[in-house]
Amino acid sequence: MEEPIFVAVDVPLVGDERRKNWAKVVTGVDETLATGWAFEGEFIATGGIQDVPIGSIIISYGERGSRTNPQIEASLIRVNSDATLTPIASAKGRAWARTLRDQVVELLSEVENAPIITKPWDQLLIQYSDEAIGEECERRGLSGK
Repeated sequence: MEEPIFVAVDVPLVGDERRKNWAKVVTGVDETLATGWAFEGEFIATGGIQDVPIGSIIISYGERGSRTNPQIEASLIRVNSDATLTPIASAKGRAWARTLRDQVVELLSEVENAPIITKPWDQLLIQYSDEAIGEECERRGLSGK
């Protein structure tokens, strides 16, 4: 299997930054669970730039409100090849994980079967320095010069 191509995306912060929040690049789902532990993958930081593979599915979780009565929110997001994010679904309340679980399973099966679509040459590439293009070629395993 080919190495994944990573893009830098701004992972959104869901909920209040003073309350519990996290994001995860989902790589699998344990369908026997109906909690957040059903989602397998690597945790990533929220509210900033992170490098993630193109086509990844991200779950971003957060809470608002008081500590004794938190209002739970979760968002399901797809990472596009142009480093943009596409919101897929969202859920609120204590049943958020079960609400999103089946959609995540469907999305992961689509990702496994979908080829990575890259863009053709564009005049915007002229704006990048030789060093930046060389680094990208090296990251992709291409000869940069």
